[in-house]
Order: sequence, then C-alpha cells, then structure tokens
Amino acid sequence: MSLSIDEDQRALADSVAAFARRTVPIAATRNQFDALSAGTCPASVWDAVVRQGLHNMHLPEAVGGSDCGLPVLAVVVEQLGKAMFPGPYLPTVLTSAVAATASNGADDLLAAFAGGATGALVAGNRLTARPVAGGWEVEGTSDPTIGLPGAERVLVRAALAGTSGGNLWFWLERADLDQAATAAKVAPCEALDLTRSVGRLELAGHRIPHERALSGLDADRVDVVVTSLLGAEASGIAAWCVETAVDYVRTRHQFGRPVGSFQAVQHKAALMLVRSQVACAAAWDAARAADASADQQRLAAAQAALTAVPAGVDQALDCISLLGGIGFTWEHDAHLYWRRAISISSAVGAQDIWAARLGDAALHTERDFSFIDGDSLPELRERVGRALDEVLALPDDEIPSEGWAPARGGSRRARLAAEGLTAPHYPQPYGLDAGPVEQAVIADEFARRGLTQPDMGIAEWVLPTLVAHGSEEQQKRFVPATLRGELIWCQLFSEPGAGSDLAGLSTRARKVDGGWVLTGQKVWNSQAQEADWGVCLARTDAEVPKHAGLTYFLIDMHAPGVDVRPLRQVTGIWEFNEVFLDEVFVPDDCVVAGPGDGWRLAVTTLSNERLKMGSAKLGHGSANMVRRLLDRDEYGSTRDEAMRVLGRNTARELSVAALNLRSVLQRLHGSEDTTGSLNSVQKVFHAIAQRDGSRAVVALLGPLGCVGSPEEPYVRDYLGVPAVMFGGGTIEIQLNVIAQRVLGLPR
Repeated sequence: MSLSIDEDQRALADSVAAFARRTVPIAATRNQFDALSAGTCPASVWDAVVRQGLHNMHLPEAVGGSDCGLPVLAVVVEQLGKAMFPGPYLPTVLTSAVAATASNGADDLLAAFAGGATGALVAGNRLTARPVAGGWEVEGTSDPTIGLPGAERVLVRAALAGTSGGNLWFWLERADLDQAATAAKVAPCEALDLTRSVGRLELAGHRIPHERALSGLDADRVDVVVTSLLGAEASGIAAWCVETAVDYVRTRHQFGRPVGSFQAVQHKAALMLVRSQVACAAAWDAARAADASADQQRLAAAQAALTAVPAGVDQALDCISLLGGIGFTWEHDAHLYWRRAISISSAVGAQDIWAARLGDAALHTERDFSFIDGDSLPELRERVGRALDEVLALPDDEIPSEGWAPARGGSRRARLAAEGLTAPHYPQPYGLDAGPVEQAVIADEFARRGLTQPDMGIAEWVLPTLVAHGSEEQQKRFVPATLRGELIWCQLFSEPGAGSDLAGLSTRARKVDGGWVLTGQKVWNSQAQEADWGVCLARTDAEVPKHAGLTYFLIDMHAPGVDVRPLRQVTGIWEFNEVFLDEVFVPDDCVVAGPGDGWRLAVTTLSNERLKMGSAKLGHGSANMVRRLLDRDEYGSTRDEAMRVLGRNTARELSVAALNLRSVLQRLHGSEDTTGSLNSVQKVFHAIAQRDGSRAVVALLGPLGCVGSPEEPYVRDYLGVPAVMFGGGTIEIQLNVIAQRVLGLPR
C-alpha cells in the first residue's frame, strides 16, 4: 500500500519512512504539542528535512531544486503522513508546489523555499484585492489555514474586486506579519491537529507591491496540486490505520480466541484495506495529472478531493473501533491520526462542492487512463494496423446471441484469431505473448478503426486455465475454436446447497470404463443456455479433505443427461440458468490435469473471473444513467443535486479505473501483486461502486422510479445489481479472502 510505482519510488518510500522513524518518533512529537501548534518546529527536525533535500525535491533546478515532479513528492508526503511527521513540511511543500506553477514572479519566492524557508498557502475566497497606485490593497480575514503561524513565506490568493472570477496571487514574508503596527497579521487558532499550527490571515488594507505578485497560476492546476498532496497524506494515514488495526486484532484475545478470527472484525479490517487502496489510487491519479490538460486536471483533482482526502477520516474511526476502548484514549496514537485526517479533509473544502464540480467536469469529458503515446511500438502498430484494415474489408457476419453470450463465428473473428488478436496476451500460437504495453497498443489500433475487441464471455475465465493446465490435445481441441468464436462456454461451479462454499459442493463423479459419470445440480450459470461446453467441478473422492477430492471436467453441454433451465430474475428477464446433470458421461480426455486437481484449477478460473469483474467498467447504473437523466431532464430532484450525484458516481468509476491502471503499471515495473489482494480489492470495490451508484440514481428519480420499462431502465438497472454483487463471489466472500489471505488474520 504505497503511492510508489517503480523500483526507484519504492526505494524512496522506504528511505523516507526510515528517516521519519529515526528523526522524530511519535513519542517525541507528543512532547512538543504546545510548540508545534504555535508554529514552532524543533530546529533539529526541520534542519534534518532540509539536509535530506525533501523540502525542495519538486522545485525547478534553476532555483535549487531537484525537479522530481509532483508524483515523486506525493510519495514522500504519503510516507511522512503515515509516520505522523510533525511541523510545517506538508504546508511548505504544498505552498511551494503551487508557487512553482506560476509563469512569472515566483523566482524569489521559490528560491527562498529551496533554501529552507517554511510556508503556508492561503487560498480561500474571503480576501478581496483592489488596485491602487503601485500595486493592490487587500482586505479580509482568511479561512483557518494549516501551517500559517510560524510560516516564513505565505502565498495568498485574493479575489480581484470588480472582476468575475479574477484573482490576485501574492506572497508575504514573516517580517510583513511581525510588525506591531502592520495592516497584516496572523491570528492563531487552537489547532485540531496537535502536530501543526493553524491560523487566520487578517489583512486590513494591506498594500501589496507589484513585485510581490505572481502571474499564470491556473486554478485547475492549483487544485490538482493541493488535492493530490492532501490526498497523499490521507493515503498515508489510511495505511497506518489498517496496519495498526490488523496488528492489534491479530494478537488481542477474547473468549479464548484472537479477536481477528471473528468475521465481523475481519470484514471491517478487509474493508479498511479496500479503502486504503482506493485512496492511494485516487491520490496517485491526481498527482500524475499535474502536466495534463485542464479538463483532465479538473476530473483528477475533484476525484482526489472526494475519494482520497476524506478516506483518512473514516479509516481512523474504523481503526479506533477495532482497537476498542484503548483506541480513544489520549495515550494511543490513533486519535492523532484521526485529528489530522479531519483537519486535512476540512482544509480541502466541502464535499458537496467537490461533487458538483466533478459532476460538471464529467458531464462531457472522460478521464484519460491511457499510458502509451501514439508512437509507441511502431512496428507492432504497423503490423496490427495492416491486419485490422484487412479485417475491416471482410463481411461483418457474426451471429449475435440472445443473452449475455458472445456472438458466434464470422470471417472477421476467424481472421483476428489467426493473427493472434482475439486474445493477444495469450502465449503463441494462440496469442502474441503481448505484455501490458503491447496490449495497450493493440487496443489503440482497434479503437482507431472503430473496431471492438472480441468478447469471449465465460471463455475469458476458462481458456487461461486450459492454457496453463490443460493437455496439449485439450488445448488444440478447444482453444483455437473458442478464439474463432465457434465455441461458447459456461461455468458449472456453484450449487444450491453450497453457494460460495465451493469446496462444499455435492455433485458426484464416479469412475467408469473410459471416463466418469456425473450427477448433480449447478446453479447461477451464465450463458449455459447457449453454451457448447462447460467447465464443471465435481467430487471424485469423498474420503479425503473436501478441497482435495475435487476434479475439473470439460462437459459437452449437448450430451445426454444435461438439462439447462433458465432462471428468471427480479428484472423480469433471464441471464442465468440452473443445470441438472443426470448420469452424464465425461470421457477421460475431458479431465483437466488429473483427478483431485480440481480445487487448484478452480482457483485459477475464479482468479480470472474476479480480475475481469474487478477491472470492468461500471455499466449503465452509474454515471451514464445520471447523464441520461440530465440530458432528458427526467430527474425528480433539483439539477444541482443531480450534478452532485453525477460527481459521486463518476468518482467511483474513476477509482475503479485508477486501481486498474496502477495494477498494469506495477506489473510493468516488476512489482506485480503476489498476494492476490488486488483482484479481490478490485472486485469488492467494483461491486460496492455499482451498488451505491445505481442506488443513487434511484434516489434521484421521484415518480419516474415507478416505471420499469426497458426504454426507461433506471430502476431495472438497480434490480440487476445483485448479479454484479454475487458474481465471482459475494462481497463478504471476497472480504474473507482479503482478511485471511492478505491481511493474515486467523480463521
């Protein structure tokens, strides 16, 4: 759980964490509360920061910085936030990073920051400037500002009187604020965060000369700097909270058992991990948007403000609840993190305002999650592009299915399979051994031509299992035909009496000459009504532990004894089926791997299922539905509320996409998740996002919520949410996986 992506960033994160522990442990910070809240940081602490170069690493080399960029600075902020590093570090780098975006007038200010000056950013809307001879005159009292008391340089934004949206940016020195008769002063506040100062800037006709003004500060870029750094600190807080809570419940005993073995505790801890990962992804996405276009910055900044920054507040409270009574004592450090989380969440601004801003930004703009440029891998582009141009010249003669199943066959699909483009990530001869960059280039070439990449449906979960574990004969028999769209698959795992307890299934297989005979019932089988083949898990040995006695079969869905019956859902349509197996013969050559290997193979299949479901874009029940309501003026609430719902639903979508992109980039940089946590985290958050987004749409409808027609599918989409929540394992099952296999909590 870190913002770091590549090896250098991971090394930096480890180094900063060690520096924080060595320089100022929390026990030492506790002895300095009064001084810190007054704006006085121990000289040894700030001097250590300056010696390490952590204060100016993001600043241009021309002023004495290292020009490392905002994403690298965010890694440092996250680690220092996790360590509860006290004093002016965050307010200072926040201020200098904003100042560094100016096009003119910031050189002296940046040089001071590069030399070790501390800072604060006053960027609310309560100050007003009017032009006077030689400069401007500023009036007003600012909002409470973190780090203001004690700051040596203060960067200030004031609204220009007589303009619509115009701002004056200028800076002050401590000397401007320390004079007894000055028109500018700092009024300290009692700080909620005991490790930093807070104060208001009071300006009573204070004169600002022209040389103190900065120009070229773009509001969108300022927002992305502020929200990404505050989000990074919140990510550090969230990480500390989950680690602290898990360490405690793993060892704390009640009723003769570790507290961490109780399911309610496990689920809360697992949800904390999900929240931590989502906050990390949102802050990271904002930081990487620093040099993007203004419309991309608006989306990323609002997403971080809505998702990353407030995450620390909820995370800290959940941490305290898992710690129990000790968690809300003064002596425990949890309240320090809670206080800081509330403080930075308040500093970023009201959530409703950010939701409306994100809704406005998302109305006609999508976040760009591409990670390649148009010139990447030119030889591959040329080869793939040539093949796709030839595909376009072929007739579009696929046969569409009636339900969820993919379309069948067609000359285009056959050509794509021959070129390895149906599943380019598969090994040769079935694919191109394409890694993430190659896959992105191929997807880009498809998109340029308006072609949709083939969808294999359930086969996208099945074929990787066959490629990894199937015999050569099984691979040759099934993989090419499926890639060509000639075979449709279903998955026969779940049972009425087992549910998510896959190892508890009761379908039996007994050995006979030349094969096996299967008897049992399966349920919730997508695409079974159109499938040619199914992968089936059945018990072949009742004398061994239940996980060990399972076997993975390939079943001809047209074989005698196979009876497929549709299940009509609450939506009124059927997308799933129940399948009855009555003495179905399966030859030996349709057993994958060997008898007893079923559990191992099923885990492979389910991992691919969860990865696909976790990385999928949210469907009609989220932001798109709100856009449709807005376009048709059909919402039952106010337009302002509809825009806020669009913002919150978009935030969930962006979080899913940011998690996906981080996963890809981590694999590219050799830090692929080996615990399996990311699949389950993505699956859990995807399901929660779909559930909450669809429910938010229903809340907007008013009387339109009485209508259930396909032409107005707003409520019908919500009725389909259970399929998303249950598919690939319920949220609760995934939380068990996260708690026990990732967090290491006892069963």
